[in-house]
Amino acid sequence: MIRLSIPVRQALAKLTLPVLIAAAFGLMLLGKADALLAERARMAVADALSPIYGVLATPLANVRAGIDNVQHMVTLFTDNARLREENERLRKWQAVAMTLDAENAMLKANLRWVPDAAPNYVTARVVADAGGVYARAVLLSLGPNHGIAKGQIALDDRGLVGRVTEVGTRSARVLLLTDINSRIPVIMEQSRARAMLVGTNGARPRLLHWPEGVLPIEGEHIVTSAEANAFPPGLPVGVVHFTASNVPEVEPAARLDRLEVVRLFDFGLRGVTAPEAVNRLSERRR
Repeated sequence: MIRLSIPVRQALAKLTLPVLIAAAFGLMLLGKADALLAERARMAVADALSPIYGVLATPLANVRAGIDNVQHMVTLFTDNARLREENERLRKWQAVAMTLDAENAMLKANLRWVPDAAPNYVTARVVADAGGVYARAVLLSLGPNHGIAKGQIALDDRGLVGRVTEVGTRSARVLLLTDINSRIPVIMEQSRARAMLVGTNGARPRLLHWPEGVLPIEGEHIVTSAEANAFPPGLPVGVVHFTASNVPEVEPAARLDRLEVVRLFDFGLRGVTAPEAVNRLSERRR
């Protein structure tokens, strides 16, 4: 074993930080110089680490489930009282819903309405909150020959999660709707006005660019718009809430802080992430 003198060890300790800074700048310059190479390198690392993340995800999920069970026990009595009240209201609405369902079926039959084909989807497990070049993104573990492509829509059991931005052989990265790079065309359900949902890297994205003369309403539900053929219409996004400075933000319907399993849907959309659109953008940059 080689023993270094104290001055040598001190000199090496002083050099560690500059060397790490230089390496970081080198990687940044490499990523700017060749974006395709950087993306392939990131996805190669993600493919290598996704099995490890998958092994670690199971005990973490068990710990999280244990914490949730304790919290549920604390609020059990309050939840029971609230559920009794909600059950009474649901019984009243059940008769209304059955009547409207029968009426809707009759109108569709008279109009010879043809329903949209059910989209294909793949279920994937979230193995890491690995943003890569993004602040708000998650890494998914996939099997070989998964068939996932960029631009597919990610949903959990409650609503919209985001879109697939990078795809590897055994993993994929989903950009969350809260990321600052996220732009989602939406519709306000009450006014039917169109707007743009812009991520802020915070817990709530911001609502912008609604039509003149229309204002968002506190508690109003937001769904996706088919604008630019990027998203299918009607996917649940969240609920409008105003900040203390009177800025409309949207509380996501999806549980983005505790994603475990998501579904990646192929709606057959030809939006801005389609290969033809990407090629056109590349030609314009040249």
